[in-house]
Amino acid sequence: MARGMVPGELSSPGRSLSQGELRRLFEVCTESNKKNRGARDAAVVALLYGCGLRRSEAVALDLSDYDAEAGEVRVRGGKGRKDRMTYAVGGAQDAIEVWVGVRGDEEGPLLYPINRGDNVQRRRMSDQAIYDILRRLGREIKTKSFAPHDMRRTFIGDLLDAGADLSAAQQLAGHANVQTTACYDRRGERAKKRAASLLHVPYSGTY
Repeated sequence: MARGMVPGELSSPGRSLSQGELRRLFEVCTESNKKNRGARDAAVVALLYGCGLRRSEAVALDLSDYDAEAGEVRVRGGKGRKDRMTYAVGGAQDAIEVWVGVRGDEEGPLLYPINRGDNVQRRRMSDQAIYDILRRLGREIKTKSFAPHDMRRTFIGDLLDAGADLSAAQQLAGHANVQTTACYDRRGERAKKRAASLLHVPYSGTY
């Protein structure tokens, strides 16, 4: 397997995570005996799922890009070198706030590496570190493998399921084309399944 791939990524076109899986991911973070690492990991999950960030965008964030009072996360130079604003609200903001309390308020990267002794290393994390964190968390909750991009996939799908406007979802995800966002829309398949269920197939089960 190529470095930088979560197990199963090459053979899988991607999947959405269930609410149960997301809940367990946060639980293993908050229950970890390595409190600093657990707080950092929960913030990573919050940024990827709660804010829909790409892994490269998450590690590029500085503390100054996070506005706690407004619940805003400013993504600078995202894909296509375009800036955008996304939002950490509810549980996502709570997770980030806990990590910021551990991290401290000095200038620099929002996310830091944590060493084996659970000590904060004050330097920027790598893209690869995000893969490693999710791979470890996935093993801890004993779930089917998933890729970092699946967190964005889930973010967009859950937004649309909840009734968010397609254009708003596009802007939050940072897609240049709304057609890209539409590819993550799961509602169409469910509507087709409901329509198919209206058809009566008169199979009696006897020969």
